[in-house]
Amino acid sequence: MSEISETAFVKKADMYPKIRKIAAGIRRRVLEHTLTHNGGYLSQACSSAEIFAVLYGKILKLAPLEVPLVPPEFPGTPGTLDKNGKCLPAFTGAAFNGNGQPDCDNFILSPAQYALVLYAALIETGRMDTGAMAMYNKDGGTVEMIGAEHSPGMEVTTGSLGQGISQAAGLAFARKRRGDAGRVVMFMSDGECQSGQFWEAVQAAAHHRLGNMLIYVDVNGCQCDGKTADVMNLEPFDERLKAFGADVVRIDGHDIEQIIAAARRKPPVDRPLFVLCDTDPCRDMPVLKCREKYHYIRFTEVGEKEELQRFYDSTKSVK
Repeated sequence: MSEISETAFVKKADMYPKIRKIAAGIRRRVLEHTLTHNGGYLSQACSSAEIFAVLYGKILKLAPLEVPLVPPEFPGTPGTLDKNGKCLPAFTGAAFNGNGQPDCDNFILSPAQYALVLYAALIETGRMDTGAMAMYNKDGGTVEMIGAEHSPGMEVTTGSLGQGISQAAGLAFARKRRGDAGRVVMFMSDGECQSGQFWEAVQAAAHHRLGNMLIYVDVNGCQCDGKTADVMNLEPFDERLKAFGADVVRIDGHDIEQIIAAARRKPPVDRPLFVLCDTDPCRDMPVLKCREKYHYIRFTEVGEKEELQRFYDSTKSVK
């Protein structure tokens, strides 16, 4: 077993200790879930914890909540008749983002398999009750494994991977026409950017000068079928996006200062801003480095779960 540092989850003190703590909490919660359920989307938490921590801890302009929310049960699909014969209304998880006013931001999670990371971020920032995870992936609940529009923090169902950006662009277009001050902030994974619809949406967003779009992309180099470069190489990713009319900045996705600075960037003209975050799917969890695939962590070899459990136990004293 690799030697584990006492500071595996929390880095040295800096000017953003609160953000560091949120990121550490996200990883720890997802790791605990993975151990409890004998599997989980752990590498997504490893690569994106700092991004989600900065989004919910610093960047997103969201309406405040008086208390952390408890997710409701799923009442039925919109249009279904209730016991009184009335049609059930459509509802979303936007309440966890505060049901934003015109000066607040929308948050769109494109890769729905990151829902577990989003839930952890909501809990760590006091927007969702800690007991909500007991509903995870349970029949009749809204805390779904693959997040849908009714899941906490989800404002739309983003469909197949690569389709979410089209919905985000539509929201941004409407908000621009309406004159809202708030932005449409989006999180994407690199693998979904291989689709044709993604590139059409980038081109359309640039054409309509949607400078109110801020898109963070987790470039962790992995997807369900293996390495992104082997499945369909996107590089030079930044240059391709620029060729389609987007503004682009490429950063270290684990560097909090860079993540924050990117959100404050002022493009020379109105255009969507992509923040390409180069990340590590094993960040702070060296026990994962021996794996060939990281999309969903399952325990297939003797001793794997025990090794990860020992790693988790070694972090309990870290505050």
